[in-house]
Amino acid sequence: MIQDKALLNEMYYRMRRIRRFEETAQELYRRGTVVGLLHLYIGEEAVATGACLALADDDYITSTHRGHGHVLAKGADANRLMAELCGRVTGYCRGKGGSMHAADLSLGILGANGIVGGGFGIATGAALSAKKRRSGQVTICFFGDGAANQGIFMEVLNMAGLWQLPVVYVCENNGFGEYTRTEEATVTSQPIGARAAAFGLPTSQVDGNDVIAVYEAVKEAVDRARAGGGPSFVEARTYRLGGHHMGDVGFSRGYRNKEELDARTQQEPVGRFRAWLLENQALTEPEIAGLEAKVEAEMAEAIAFVNRSPLPELSQIEEYVYA
Repeated sequence: MIQDKALLNEMYYRMRRIRRFEETAQELYRRGTVVGLLHLYIGEEAVATGACLALADDDYITSTHRGHGHVLAKGADANRLMAELCGRVTGYCRGKGGSMHAADLSLGILGANGIVGGGFGIATGAALSAKKRRSGQVTICFFGDGAANQGIFMEVLNMAGLWQLPVVYVCENNGFGEYTRTEEATVTSQPIGARAAAFGLPTSQVDGNDVIAVYEAVKEAVDRARAGGGPSFVEARTYRLGGHHMGDVGFSRGYRNKEELDARTQQEPVGRFRAWLLENQALTEPEIAGLEAKVEAEMAEAIAFVNRSPLPELSQIEEYVYA
C-alpha cells in the first residue's frame, strides 16, 4: 500500500477536480453557455490521474475527444479550459478549438484530438524527438478501445518497438465505442494488449477504477522508458457513466440499461477512493473536506472567469488559424 500521504492527497484532489469540472461543464452546457458538444470523462478519473502522476512536469501526453480529464490531470488551468469550452477568447485556443482541442505545450499537453486514434502519431513522434534530443522525456498516449482498431495503432507499435522509443500507450477500455460494445467491434478472446505484445512491448492490464493500480502500472512503464527500456502498453478497464456525448441521454439507444449503469456506478472511482482513504486512515474526513472545498472554490472561479471573458470578435475569425 502506498504510504506517501502527499501522493494520496494529490490523487484524491485531482480526481475530485476532474469530476467537479465535468459536472460544472455539464451544467453550463444545459444553460447554453458551452459552445458545441461535450464528451464527459465522468467515471474514468482514476486513469488520467494515476497515469499523469507517474510523469514529470516536462513529460508529454496526447489526449482524445474525451480529453478534459487528461489535460486537467497534467496540470491544465481550469479557468482557461472552461473558457475554451464556452468559446471565450481567454480559452486555451482563444475560443476556437472547443472541447476537443485543448493544448498547453508549456505543460507537455500536445493536444486533445477529435480524430479517433489521432494521438498515436503525435505521441510516437514526440517520443522519437525526446530520444534524439536525449532529453529523458517520456510520452503517454491516451486512447480508447475503439481507437485500437485504427491501422495507425499497428504502425506506431512497430515503430516504437523497433526504435525503442520512450512512450507508454495507455488504452482506456471503457466498454464502448460510441454506442457499440467493445465485444461487438473488437475480438475479445485476447486482450487488446496482445497486439502490443506481438511487437515486443511489455503489457499490463489493470482495474482502471483503482487509481493506485493505474499509478503503479504506468509508473513502472514510465520508469522503464526513461531508463532506455523502450515502449510499454497499459490497458485500464474502466466505464464511462455518462453517454457518449451530451446528446446521448437515457437508454433510448439501447446499448445499455439502467441496471447495468446502476451496478457500475457503485464502482465509480472517486467515491471508491474516498472510502478507501477513510477506511485505511490515509486521510481524515476534515482533510478530505478541505480538498473538496478547494475544488469547489476553483469551479466557482472558473464560472466567474467565463462570465467575465468576452467572446471573440468576428474580425478575429482567421487569426491563429492559418500558418
